[in-house]
Amino acid sequence: MLSFLTRAILAVTVLLPVAAVAQDLPSPEGEVILTVSGAIANTNNGDTATFDLAMLEAMETVTVETTTIWTEGEQTFTGVPLGALMEAVGAESAMLNATAINDYSVEIPAEDWVEGGAIVAYMNNGEAMSVRDKGPLWVVYPFDDDAKYQTEVTYSRSIWQLDRIVVAE
Repeated sequence: MLSFLTRAILAVTVLLPVAAVAQDLPSPEGEVILTVSGAIANTNNGDTATFDLAMLEAMETVTVETTTIWTEGEQTFTGVPLGALMEAVGAESAMLNATAINDYSVEIPAEDWVEGGAIVAYMNNGEAMSVRDKGPLWVVYPFDDDAKYQTEVTYSRSIWQLDRIVVAE
């Protein structure tokens, strides 16, 4: 028979890896600009993950220089790699449903979350993006870096005014 102390130590040892994986995110202190829900492990507001701009800026940041079919000339976009965002929330699926403020919605598969792939941009040419200028968040691909990003399907996934993501169950 195991003693109470031995059972307690075993229980902590077994549960410790689970606690290390499912971590709560810090709470936003400013205006929430992105809500992620669905099949995620890491939350900060019930069963959702909410982000303000400061939280996104504190994550891994990348800059993409590219042209788009919606803007004139080369643009510089700064934001969080979509893969890093999905890792932060502990996404447990291979498909996202991304929705804009106006309820436009697209599906984004996991193959777009790769390094060098889509980013969730919060700056364009060094400036925060207003709702009027496709912000505050815009899923941007490095269109000029790879011809595979220059398709109608990819263009349709480049959703602006993004405000929520549901990770498929």
